[in-house]
Amino acid sequence: MKENSMLDVVIIGAGPAGLSAAIEAHKAGLQYVVVEKGAIVNSIQRFPSAMTFFSTPELLEIGEIPFTSSSMRPTRIDGLEYYTKVSNHFKLHLNLFEEVISVGRRDAHFELETSKTTHQCKNVVVATGYFDNPNLLGVPGEDLSKVSHYYSEPYSFYRQNVAVIGGKNSAAIAALELYRHGAFVTLLHRKEQLSGGIKYWILPDVESRIKEGAIMAYFSAEVREIRSGSIDLENRTRGRFSIANDFVFALTGYHPDISFLRAMGVDTDPETMAPVHNPDSMETNVSRLYIAGSIAAGRNNNKIFIENGRLHGRSIVASILKS
Repeated sequence: MKENSMLDVVIIGAGPAGLSAAIEAHKAGLQYVVVEKGAIVNSIQRFPSAMTFFSTPELLEIGEIPFTSSSMRPTRIDGLEYYTKVSNHFKLHLNLFEEVISVGRRDAHFELETSKTTHQCKNVVVATGYFDNPNLLGVPGEDLSKVSHYYSEPYSFYRQNVAVIGGKNSAAIAALELYRHGAFVTLLHRKEQLSGGIKYWILPDVESRIKEGAIMAYFSAEVREIRSGSIDLENRTRGRFSIANDFVFALTGYHPDISFLRAMGVDTDPETMAPVHNPDSMETNVSRLYIAGSIAAGRNNNKIFIENGRLHGRSIVASILKS
């Protein structure tokens, strides 16, 4: 593949969906490149260090390469090893740590300006996911260094007052891990109870810890301000009050970068933020511009996971070959 030559397709994002699309392009003999602003499977790299996938190995496979794991549910490390080795197996063309600045239409082709070069191509696949864009609380103090929208591991927070904001799987898992490693944990959720979608083996655990007082919890609670040593909260029963706090994990979910999509001319649903697309080919309303993976679901990121997002590449390449 020659640098700056006309490519058949540029794939933006080197997560499982982007890698799967690259494999299909490779198998079809297309000229392609994957452009990724971070590391390979960058979202998985940022998952909690001790994370275990909810899926079994075969549901995470791409390129028909077996995913071997020592247990029924592979770990984050297993995933990183697997996707790296699959990329090596196919010798995928990956441009890592190269950020796409803009995507423009030039007559019958696209031109992509990146942080390093310019790419010209006939087709574009956007497989950028949503994990880079946390749902912000929008309160004073959210920009303090003690606040994070990503949880990694519990060890640094021993005997610290840690607030976990959220009511789904990630918040429940973080609260339990922090508690079991010596942190003083308070779980804050704006709804009346934890999500019923929390995995069945996690929900009773966190509910029991709350019931016995090992984890403090405030429901129907809104965060009003985050300070260096405290958080201001408000709920129906107590009105506005403060609790002592050293660190905050605001695990309130993530969303796709719709401004990036709209700049390319892609229409999005005003409520779900999902890009308008043909579910059979994954082509958007912009001819020859496709989406792959969880970005296709917009805010409803509990609809598309690695398990089904990895299948989009086959449909996309089939559509490219027909056009």
